[in-house]
Amino acid sequence: MNLSDSRTAGQAATGQPAVSQEAAAGQRTATSGAVPRLAQAARLSSPRPLARFSAAEAVFSAIRHDIEDGTVEVGAKLSSEATLAAHYGVSRSVIREALRSCTALGLTVTKTGKGTFVVADRVANDLTLGQYSASDLNEARPHIEVPAAGLAAKRRSQEELEHLKEIVGSMAAETDPETWVSLDASFHSAIARASGNKVFESVVADIREALAHQSETLNMVADRQHVSDDEHLRIVEAIESGDAPAAEAAMADHLSAVSVALDTILSK
Repeated sequence: MNLSDSRTAGQAATGQPAVSQEAAAGQRTATSGAVPRLAQAARLSSPRPLARFSAAEAVFSAIRHDIEDGTVEVGAKLSSEATLAAHYGVSRSVIREALRSCTALGLTVTKTGKGTFVVADRVANDLTLGQYSASDLNEARPHIEVPAAGLAAKRRSQEELEHLKEIVGSMAAETDPETWVSLDASFHSAIARASGNKVFESVVADIREALAHQSETLNMVADRQHVSDDEHLRIVEAIESGDAPAAEAAMADHLSAVSVALDTILSK
């Protein structure tokens, strides 16, 4: 079924489930789109573009709802991406986004060549982000990215500054969530590179994939995308002005907001 259909997510047009018994879909329907958010008046005069996250959010919410209320039991195998995509009337990339967030929350595990299996009926105490956890990142990032932002304010070249401004501009205009997440990882990598410290640059490069998984889940569950855009802009403005303390403070505020959002997700 298409997500704009008035039927519940667990019922196909024929009245029969469009997914396997193990992966009976959820109860929630999607909204027709996200409400555009206005940028800060002093910075951007036009409304922000509509995000594409409504479909992925709806699929994620439906699957999560069914897992948590026991409709899909622990140990069950979800239907294939193709089957779920046909059932919900969305692309396979949207299904992948939803399933990645289910995995990050500790609800499912995807086994190559075998499929995605339900492993828990409640959110884990921490997010699983590849080889790192969210708590790993929260503990380490302030010691790396805050001083890196301060050094970038002192050492960045004009070319590096223009690259950062280009990334921030692209993120503010981006409506594709996967592209935005990639840009987000590029933004943090670019700051580490502009710091001129090879250790910071190497560490951020090493955790880049985990950062991308974390951003994707936060955007889907906690609606962080537009707030992050504003936080990134403040960091770049401080770097552009050469104000190291302001750059460090802006980065610290950004990482703190990320930590609060994660705590909110895990406490639900």
